[in-house]
Amino acid sequence: MTDTGDSEPPADGFPRDEPWVSLFSGGKDSSWALYRALEAGLPVERLVTVHPEGDSYMYHTPATDLTALAAESIGIDLVNVHPDDFEAAAATDSGAQGDRELEPLERALEGLRDDLGGLGGVTAGAVESEYQTSRIRAMADRLGCDVFAPLWQEDPRELAGAMLDAGFEIRIVQVAAGGLDESWLGRPLDREALADLERLNEEYGVHLLGEGGEFETFVVDGPHMERRIDLEFERVWEGTRGHVRVTGASLE
Repeated sequence: MTDTGDSEPPADGFPRDEPWVSLFSGGKDSSWALYRALEAGLPVERLVTVHPEGDSYMYHTPATDLTALAAESIGIDLVNVHPDDFEAAAATDSGAQGDRELEPLERALEGLRDDLGGLGGVTAGAVESEYQTSRIRAMADRLGCDVFAPLWQEDPRELAGAMLDAGFEIRIVQVAAGGLDESWLGRPLDREALADLERLNEEYGVHLLGEGGEFETFVVDGPHMERRIDLEFERVWEGTRGHVRVTGASLE
């Protein structure tokens, strides 16, 4: 199995004679992996969103219901996975829970491989999480396909800058870290926000891309999208953490 962390999309090394699937939450990391795959000419024919109930070790959790609008704007069919065994898995240790959380996704990909007549690979947006990446790689090995992981072990500041340079419009939809207060909910992740995050990184250790779960995002526009997503929302603050409650969403 091959994966990449190169600074430019690879010109070769990945199969293009079979369909690809993008693991897609609508957040900046999975959106960037998808964008880079499309730029590299990988034939992405499906987006797959897992909708966990409650907290998850493996998956981005907030605002995943918005991926239908994102998929419509991108122009690639979406497959939704609604696992029903996360709650039962929560009673076990974190490693076992991660394995259990992966099972519904793997079943969905097996079905897609049959429906599409093959599976060349999957895209993944992990930056530093060996916990997630090792499981996705092992799953891909079982499925006999590749993994395209263009963010893996790249410099967070350079990645964030590349996203903004490409024209990504990113909104923060959840925060859970010291230094990130209610004012961050719904805030654009722009260059001013990055400068603030760099200061918070020095003071609190907040990751510039929120890789430790400090914050979660949703991409409302980008070069891979035909139409921008307009969001209306309310802020929900719970003392030390919070999220946006989307009250309206539409394609402009």
